[in-house]
Amino acid sequence: MQCKFKPVVKLAVMAAAVLCGNAMAQSSVTLYGMADAFVGASKAGGGERAYGVNSGGMQTSYWGVRGTEDLGSGLKAIFDLNGFFRPDAGKQGRFDGDALFTRNAFVGLQSDKLGTVKLGRNTTPYFISTILFNPLIDSYTFSPAIFHTYFTASNGRVYDPGIIGDSGWSNSVVYSTPTMGGLTANAIYAFGEQPGSNGQNKWGGNVLYFNGGFGATVAFQQVKFNSVPGDVTSPAALAGFDKQNAVQVGVSYDFKVVKLFAQGQYIKSSVNNATGDIKHTNGQVGAAIPVGAGSVLVSYAYDKTKNDAADFRRNTAGVAYDYNLSKRTDVYVAYFYDKLTDQSHGDSFGVGMRHRF
Repeated sequence: MQCKFKPVVKLAVMAAAVLCGNAMAQSSVTLYGMADAFVGASKAGGGERAYGVNSGGMQTSYWGVRGTEDLGSGLKAIFDLNGFFRPDAGKQGRFDGDALFTRNAFVGLQSDKLGTVKLGRNTTPYFISTILFNPLIDSYTFSPAIFHTYFTASNGRVYDPGIIGDSGWSNSVVYSTPTMGGLTANAIYAFGEQPGSNGQNKWGGNVLYFNGGFGATVAFQQVKFNSVPGDVTSPAALAGFDKQNAVQVGVSYDFKVVKLFAQGQYIKSSVNNATGDIKHTNGQVGAAIPVGAGSVLVSYAYDKTKNDAADFRRNTAGVAYDYNLSKRTDVYVAYFYDKLTDQSHGDSFGVGMRHRF
């Protein structure tokens, strides 16, 4: 009897092995990330200089786990759990109190023909347009475009909140179209999740176009609450905050010997108080010039921010040389200059290293 069943058992084991092998081949999970640290110094406008080892010179350090499962017929299940960290202090997040997965935390479906839907915490299309059309990309230490978009600024008379709502939105749904002839569109909506407050939400999107050396984008977003929904009352300049609308355009062209970038942006923060709405207008130009195994990166941004009572102007510049030791590792030296009306200038400089894994 045992002899008769042996072939059957062997066939069953072989079939199970084949099925398991196919399932494993159709699914993948990847641990990935990037570590960036530099030694240098920084001084805010009107402040004192501080020296030390810091994280995130050219890019904010992050790590994550992402995966896909092939569901057949061009459809895939996807997920990404991705968070920031600070290698100089060995701490999670961009700052103390930052959540574990604030870069991305989503699950979704991806279709070759229908596009992609993601649910969870998602990077905003507006942020993607910002970083793709300036040479210093998403450096929160040396990129003028990032400073003029995502940092607050004040000369003591006018307060500029920058983009309200962070570069990633929780409780959000993102839809991305398939790329058609170099054109891709992305839309995002974030719920307020507050009972009886359906008007507290965020929404926006962008259009990206790449063809040969040419690239262009248009992005828009509207925010009706901050990271704490409905509570944008600090500082006093934002008391009575209602909503913020932001629009941005960007272009780039790669001539091979130099890649040129340009951006324009308008941000209006509507507030119901004595000083009125805060209106921010800025532009950025930049270039990436291949030199040896690396590139010289230069960027300049100009901004005028005003309300009904006063205004200020801002001039910001960044320059860096980024040298590639390999496909995954680079070293850099960079300098950043920032000057607001009626303030002494601020600046930062550093020498650092970035490694992707």
